[in-house]
Amino acid sequence: MSQPERFKTFAEFYPFYLEEHANRTSRRLHFIGTSIALALLISALVLQIGWLVALAILQGYAFAWVGHFFFEHNKPATFKYPRFSFIGDWRLWWEILSRKIPF
Repeated sequence: MSQPERFKTFAEFYPFYLEEHANRTSRRLHFIGTSIALALLISALVLQIGWLVALAILQGYAFAWVGHFFFEHNKPATFKYPRFSFIGDWRLWWEILSRKIPF
């Protein structure tokens, strides 16, 4: 029997997500990786180059996982909560960009 989901909504999940991203260097790596991913996704759309989408996903997660493994010393929530983590990455990016969370 599978374990029930710990978080039913993103609103329940996001405080946990922020706890998992307490290290400033890790947050910076997430922000940089997500920014590069966004630039690559826009480039893929404008230039109509499909492999840039795969590159965006790969490098975005690479930056984030370096933050988790070397600075947070925790396992990325992506493995257990992929949808909420993806949304969390973009919300964290926006909150850093809008200066709600320190860079």
